[in-house]
Amino acid sequence: MRLALLGPAGNEKKALESAARFVLEQLRVDRAVYLGVDGALDDVVAAWAKQLVGDDPTEGGVWARAVRACGDAPPEVIDEYLAAEQDRKALRAFESLPDEGTRAVEMLAGALAVMIYDKALLDEEDMLPARLLLFGKSRGPVVKQVGQRWFLSPGSFDEAGVMTLDDDTEGISLALYDRNLDLVRTEQLTVLRGAKLRVGGAGV
Repeated sequence: MRLALLGPAGNEKKALESAARFVLEQLRVDRAVYLGVDGALDDVVAAWAKQLVGDDPTEGGVWARAVRACGDAPPEVIDEYLAAEQDRKALRAFESLPDEGTRAVEMLAGALAVMIYDKALLDEEDMLPARLLLFGKSRGPVVKQVGQRWFLSPGSFDEAGVMTLDDDTEGISLALYDRNLDLVRTEQLTVLRGAKLRVGGAGV
């Protein structure tokens, strides 16, 4: 499992777009969560989907797109259409937190990770089972262990903005990238296993 965390974009929507393409196309993450609450990633992904398949990139429009693209098309055009649709489906890896109080969760190396925009809104029910507390509201990146828990933030795109977490045999491997998408830090996180729990998110 490879999870990408994208920090709040602020006015850096172009940087967010570049980061989204980077984590999906180069890092090939399984899931990418935007830890801002301004809707910036939704805009980026919607525009990306339209570039791939046209003005109606929704799942419901797939048959209309197929008829339009493939009705009398030669095999190579059909292949291009299918490739574009596969690329559109890959955008489902992205999700956003709709508001400050929304939580998303994931299991990494058997440990529960709770994701939220503002860590000040975490309560006891969040804290007790979680070993990874991932948040977006931070200008710079945060990698801090407190007791058995890790507090992690990719920071905003003013300074950094991209963090990945990978399961491995030793625990969780963390990688942090700056706004230019250069790797600036790696760290091995050791976590205790928690209860198994996962909820999904929205996508294109």
